[in-house]
Amino acid sequence: MALRTLLTRKTLTAAPLGVRCLQTVSLPDLPYDYGDLEPAISAEIMQLHHHKHHQTYITNYNKALEQLDGAIAKGDASTVVKLQSAIKFNGGGHVNHSIFWKNLAPVRQGGGEPPKGSLGWAVDNHFDSLEALIQKMNAEGAALQGSGWVWLGLDKEFKRLVVETTPNQDPLVTKGPNLVPLLGIDVWEHAYYLQYKNVRPDYLKNIWKVINWKYASEVYDRECL
Repeated sequence: MALRTLLTRKTLTAAPLGVRCLQTVSLPDLPYDYGDLEPAISAEIMQLHHHKHHQTYITNYNKALEQLDGAIAKGDASTVVKLQSAIKFNGGGHVNHSIFWKNLAPVRQGGGEPPKGSLGWAVDNHFDSLEALIQKMNAEGAALQGSGWVWLGLDKEFKRLVVETTPNQDPLVTKGPNLVPLLGIDVWEHAYYLQYKNVRPDYLKNIWKVINWKYASEVYDRECL
């Protein structure tokens, strides 16, 4: 049974008529246990990554939302502006990690199985082969300076697959409003250092053994309708 960590949701409403509602967020359940992705990703990393790091983004995001709610109610424009960076960083951390957990699956549940159907065809059409796509994402992820993410996305306007990187906790949408994340790989050190030390390329090589292409395919099919 997957480990569950739940927080209470609450709606912040400071406007007199309740016109404005700011929804706080909670830590999502994992669809697998912490040790289920071994040996590609250790149970220790998964526990710290999910229960500590993701939780910290959520805690700070909810705190910033509460402060924003109060600042708006007071008409404190200066504080509203100051809070934007915290909301972007911590909200992005929550959004990105919520996708990341779904992008992973134990081998016994299909982790690492190549994409099939329309997404498999699109990968071959846009990158020549799955191996070429993996090589491209690994190269861009390894070359990303500092912390960030490497993404496989769908450009909904042109109906094509793209590989992008984003710094820090910026979501893929910051690179273009028509981009939908299909697959995101966290290349922050907290995602791999305890197991792979400073050898990020080894982490990138092994994570493909537990990539959940089924989830990426479901998103692709839905967004291409």
